[in-house]
Amino acid sequence: MCTIMTTTGSAVTFTEFEEAFARTKYRGPDDTRVMTAGEGIMGFHRLPIMGLTPEGMQPFEKDGCVTVCNGELYGFEKTKAGLEAKGYTLRSGSDCEIILPLWFECGTDMFAALDAEFACVIYDGRTDEFIAARDPIGIRPLYYGYDREGRIAFASEPKSLLGICSKIMPFPPGCYWRRGEFTRYRDMTEVKEIVSGDLGDICRSIREKLTEGVRKRLVADARVGFLLSGGLDSSLVCAIAARESSEPIRTFAVGMDFDPIDLKYARTAAEHIGSDHTEVIMSRQDVLDALEDVIYLLGTYDITTIRASIGMYLVCKAIHETTDIRVILTGEISDEIFGYKYTDFAPSAEAFQEEACKRVRELHMYDVLRADRCISGNSLEGRVPFGDLDFVQYVMSIAPELKMNTYGKGKYLLRKAFEEGDYLPDEILWREKAAFSDAVGHSMVDDLKDYAEAQYTDEEFEAKRSKYSFARPFTKESLLYREIFEKYYPGQAEMIVDFWMPNREWEGCDVNDPSARVLSNYGDSGK
Repeated sequence: MCTIMTTTGSAVTFTEFEEAFARTKYRGPDDTRVMTAGEGIMGFHRLPIMGLTPEGMQPFEKDGCVTVCNGELYGFEKTKAGLEAKGYTLRSGSDCEIILPLWFECGTDMFAALDAEFACVIYDGRTDEFIAARDPIGIRPLYYGYDREGRIAFASEPKSLLGICSKIMPFPPGCYWRRGEFTRYRDMTEVKEIVSGDLGDICRSIREKLTEGVRKRLVADARVGFLLSGGLDSSLVCAIAARESSEPIRTFAVGMDFDPIDLKYARTAAEHIGSDHTEVIMSRQDVLDALEDVIYLLGTYDITTIRASIGMYLVCKAIHETTDIRVILTGEISDEIFGYKYTDFAPSAEAFQEEACKRVRELHMYDVLRADRCISGNSLEGRVPFGDLDFVQYVMSIAPELKMNTYGKGKYLLRKAFEEGDYLPDEILWREKAAFSDAVGHSMVDDLKDYAEAQYTDEEFEAKRSKYSFARPFTKESLLYREIFEKYYPGQAEMIVDFWMPNREWEGCDVNDPSARVLSNYGDSGK
């Protein structure tokens, strides 16, 4: 994982830029380079993953043009060979070195052609202009704002733009910015052809495409590890990776010191796939001590995101401090495309699909944001196999009536796809969904809610929540998180569109807590 920053005008001095950029040094602790580009400045903090030699250091320059890119460009070796055949000289093993040659060859058409998780900025010295782009899901972070002279600035995280831009917003996924305008080059929710028909064929495609998504994410010059919660999604990623690896993979699980539901399931999965497994235990005090640091790291006030981030942050912290692993594979994004517990209440197939589209468009503000910050905040790189572009596009194209829970088990197609082949024991493959923030131990969420309750009287809660007109806090817990957020990101609440909550318009989903525990169909999920 690396971090980038770019200003496009002269309003920000070199010293101001360096000070602001230093706030995200943890994303790329191994090297830093800052240089002028036209009237602007470009910076790069490096965490080497592909091409570990000094030649892989950015910004890359060629023929008066400059680029910085935080990304993984899968299958870049073939593209690199094609560029070299055309006469380009590429000096490093870094995948991102192909960005400028691709720009010269393809212009903005290059972005749609990339199989990648990326955020990049290009300065084209031939035309004296800046171009920025972000991957179609928004797995790699990018934010923008306008400086005091009205010139746009970009950064991997909003904290780097504080004091430079008055309003900071997330760069829209699947878009590029050029000449003052955002242009969408790919929409992952756009379905061109509905996939229906034989369930066996569909499940076979799901298995093959997810396997390929995992396989390509195992390629790294740095050591790779895996988060294993014991739930379906992370367990499948680990099971596939174990089959694709010549030696036991390293897996990591986190749980509370009291009632850690997931630890026993993670242990079962690890034993089945033969991984080198590590458990990280956290206490109530660990959770409370980490809370403010996590909110500053995340740049959000969303309840679900914060709850789920604490365990993830602490397990990644342990990985960073005790191992030489630098790449982490995770199980995010499955819920958004296959369904949550609350989508069992979808009143129709059309409503199910509309909800999936909404969640995919907003992923970069919630689960994807959580995974990025918790992992990169500990100087690691995150990779998300369920976010593979070909895989997501396929699953979004499956007829929604086939993805709805008409089988008595959520995510039925995903489970059925891996039923044969002994990937996982049945107690994992067919286990009920449990929210990660709950499953690390029900006591963790209860501890956070109790702590928040003790911070405000009912009168104080009503008075303080009324100060906010956008995304107004609706519980004492949400008010606590919002006040911490405002301490570090004053006036920037619109970076997050709203609270992640079940669709209140659906019968059975008009709840006041985002945890699936409050839904009537939670059942055996917490056991």
